[in-house]
Amino acid sequence: MAPKINQPTVKSFFDPATFTAQYVVHDPKSGKGVIIDPVLDYDPVSAGTQTSSAEQIVEYCCQQRLNILWILETHAHADHMSAAGFLSEQLSAKTAIGQGITSVQRHFAPLFGFEPEFTCDGSQFDLLLLDGDMLELGELQIEVLATPGHTLACVSFLIGDAVFVGDTVFMPDYGCARTDFPGGDAAQLFHSIQRLYELADETRMFLCHDYLTPGRSEFVIETSVGAQARDNVQINRNTKLDGFVKQRNARDQALCMPKLILPALQINLRAGQLPTPVKNGISYLQIPLNQFHKPKNSDPS
Repeated sequence: MAPKINQPTVKSFFDPATFTAQYVVHDPKSGKGVIIDPVLDYDPVSAGTQTSSAEQIVEYCCQQRLNILWILETHAHADHMSAAGFLSEQLSAKTAIGQGITSVQRHFAPLFGFEPEFTCDGSQFDLLLLDGDMLELGELQIEVLATPGHTLACVSFLIGDAVFVGDTVFMPDYGCARTDFPGGDAAQLFHSIQRLYELADETRMFLCHDYLTPGRSEFVIETSVGAQARDNVQINRNTKLDGFVKQRNARDQALCMPKLILPALQINLRAGQLPTPVKNGISYLQIPLNQFHKPKNSDPS
């Protein structure tokens, strides 16, 4: 009989404003944990940031007496701001993201007119992750799986019997990530998803978002590798590369840009930190005009 894979304890926090799932994952024996894809609350009308969602995570970690080692990002999110900076300070944890973040920074830093001292080398994060990297988590290990295609920085985290896939795929009845962002590539996404499908069918798969589908009224953020590989409406084990690329690219042409992409990237490329205040002590976001023309379509995928 094969040895039983250690199961991490997973606590999810769902943010309905951005349809985002945030996770606290810990080794039940040692109490060592990580936080994956945390949300910084943002009001686009007042341009105000709040930490209410992140404070709930801090409260949970304190209640459970967890030792949070890492704040992990699956990629540089375009649909919500990251609370990695706040949580890193509150919990004395380090931040990490895929090494591809440097390419994303090089593309967007000039567009947003980042301050001259901003460096596009990923140094805003404590650690840049490569495919196959392993992080210790008590008696568990975190294996980094490079899963690019949605963005160049996309990684998934395999922890025991659970994998956290960011935006790579959504629920089986919804599909998979778009690939029209800079550095995105439908063929690359295809291969990344097929790599995930090579994991054991019973592997728990935790998603970064759920947007619901017609006929389903409850948000769901957990599925399994087997369910995805069998039932995903856009890409499953029987899907062929050429057909997927053709359909994905055609669908992406009709998608609008995420509503928070402009403010979100300016925070997320800084590992969840606000832009450097200017002489008056205020931090500013830059809004480049006429750079993101897309059709009006509310479908984020």
